[in-house]
Amino acid sequence: MDRSADAVRKAREVLDIEIAGLAAARDRVGEAFLRAVDLLHGCTGKVIVTGVGKSGLICHKIAATLASTGTPAFFLHAAEASHGDLGMIMRDDVVLAVSNSGESEEVLRMLPLIKRWGLDLVAMTGNAQSSLARSADVVLDVGVPEEACPLGLSPTASTTAALAMGDALAVVLLERREFKEEDFLLRHPGGALGRRLLLRTRDLMHSGGDLPLVFEDTPLRDILLEITSKRLGVTGVVDRARALVGVITDGDLRRCLARSDDTGRLLERAASDIMTRNPKTIAGDALAAEAVALMERFSITSLFIKAEDSARPQGILHLHDLLKAGIV
Repeated sequence: MDRSADAVRKAREVLDIEIAGLAAARDRVGEAFLRAVDLLHGCTGKVIVTGVGKSGLICHKIAATLASTGTPAFFLHAAEASHGDLGMIMRDDVVLAVSNSGESEEVLRMLPLIKRWGLDLVAMTGNAQSSLARSADVVLDVGVPEEACPLGLSPTASTTAALAMGDALAVVLLERREFKEEDFLLRHPGGALGRRLLLRTRDLMHSGGDLPLVFEDTPLRDILLEITSKRLGVTGVVDRARALVGVITDGDLRRCLARSDDTGRLLERAASDIMTRNPKTIAGDALAAEAVALMERFSITSLFIKAEDSARPQGILHLHDLLKAGIV
């Protein structure tokens, strides 16, 4: 077997071992998991996620995921805890300690303070009979049949199982807290994700003189001028009260041309004869991401924004505006 084939075989073997580890952890989710969720959900302080070494790295991610999904949490390095950082822990906190062996000296040194203050302790460990497990109020067994490391020394499948269990806790807590997209936005105001969640349709819409509109009796020759000058490939159609009653797209024009036998008279046809009635609209305070979903659902490239408590169009949003803003 050549080296490339052997590498592929080994990689698949590693993934199979890790999948087996996850399956084992999944099958043990039950009453203990529910008690852990109850403790973390009922915490009136913060969730202190602590560990050391590779488990410490997993703790970083678990704490970050909890914090971003509605459960106040931070990482406390177990080695630093004994050198003053225990002062970060308060009496209303809950401790989530992660140690595959359950015998990490740095983690065990924290137990006297945790017990003295009567804090709830959730242990995530691969050894349900360990010192850490025996001291915990709830034990989440994340033991795996074997590590993917051929030496059986480097944490691989065990850290994957712990990471996945942390995700499971975070997601169940998210749902129990009825955590919404708006709540997520408050914790992610920056970057592409922030743009996707923060921007509203009114922030991106074309309005005023850039808003393409014609009346119901506007002839086709003038409709063509309006669509061409506003460069959005569409115009709204309003009645004399300026309520939006239809929309005319490039596609509507092509279909109209295909049906007509008299090009001369065609240019005099009114907007009401050509338009698509009941156009899709969206509110100005709707998230831009909602506009994307609506466009995808109905296979359209533009949406009119109606003024609040009014049938009048306030603006128009085109798919290209969403692309430029990095929403799509």
